Amino acid sequence: MRFDLQIIASWIEKRSKVLDLGCGEGDLLYFLKHNREVKCTGIERKESRVARCIEKGLSVLQGDINLEILDYPDNTFDYVVLSQTLQQVYEPSELIKNLLRIGKKGIVSFPNFSYWRVRLQLLLTGYAPITRQLPYEWYNTPNIRVITLKDFRKFSRQVDFKIIKEVPINSHSHDRSGKIIKFLPDLFATYGIFLIGKDK
Repeated sequence: MRFDLQIIASWIEKRSKVLDLGCGEGDLLYFLKHNREVKCTGIERKESRVARCIEKGLSVLQGDINLEILDYPDNTFDYVVLSQTLQQVYEPSELIKNLLRIGKKGIVSFPNFSYWRVRLQLLLTGYAPITRQLPYEWYNTPNIRVITLKDFRKFSRQVDFKIIKEVPINSHSHDRSGKIIKFLPDLFATYGIFLIGKDK
């Protein structure tokens, strides 16, 4: 399992109810189901990934997370996970509000666009940066948002939710290993992982 998913899994309590938005092939859900006795559900847009989840015995719905999330009543889940997906969302504030409406807590992770290699590439070449975490050209990237760790902290105040825990990490997109960054995380973290809750 990816390093960021390992951290996310460690935050989720046993026998809780979890919804994973954009769950991919269900690696996190599979781990939680078999190691933490979690009652879990996922939503994924890609049909091939949904098929892989079903092969693993997971309960996953195919659809758009922005629309499917509206069908759930308030406080249905203990945790709602949005892993490496926020940067691909058209209405992030609406999605976060709905995430915290249906979940008691949310877990959000995304690539940090203020990572030093990204900054340096842009400064020295003048081109949109391409890294192992962001391996796309500007015209074919699924990422429509540029988010930094500082941006997300500011966003939390604007959208009115609280950050309970924050873990900046340095890892590549599919690596099973990585490290937690404690020194200058805005510069040296490739991803940020945030545990969030309602402000009131």
